[in-house]
Amino acid sequence: MRKLFTLFAFVAAVAVCKGQDQSIVTLYDPNASALEQIVRAVEKAGVKNKHVLIQVGGNWCSWCVKLHNFINEHPSLDSIIQVDYILIRVNYSKENKNPEAMAALEYPQRFGFPVLIILDGEGNRLHTQNTLYLEEEEYYSEERIKDFLLDWNPAAIDPEKYQ
Repeated sequence: MRKLFTLFAFVAAVAVCKGQDQSIVTLYDPNASALEQIVRAVEKAGVKNKHVLIQVGGNWCSWCVKLHNFINEHPSLDSIIQVDYILIRVNYSKENKNPEAMAALEYPQRFGFPVLIILDGEGNRLHTQNTLYLEEEEYYSEERIKDFLLDWNPAAIDPEKYQ
């Protein structure tokens, strides 16, 4: 009986912790203007010769949180982002769907969440990525995300590279 009680207490504690972790997630700011975020990121990217990596999602989205955590847990991915991109998180939630930004980005929400968008340093949309294709066996794939990031970084699309 004591073992059963201990097991029950452990399961309950894990459930409470998971619930707390999910409820305090603040990766996305529902009050932020996505258009302002994008303009600032494009300005920085232009000056630093980087691209803008936009992650659209919301604090309500478990896969958005998983993607954030996955990248942070894989230093090779995080360092590619640091070197080649200005990363911003654009909110899409019932509180703020940022309709003007979604229209300007050609409605990326059609792919589900999270969705990744690459802009160049002038604000041109280069690519929209359905993150389903970055998964492997029901979780994200380090290799697929790495390939995606390297395939769309400034060096990868530099015309001089292909002459």
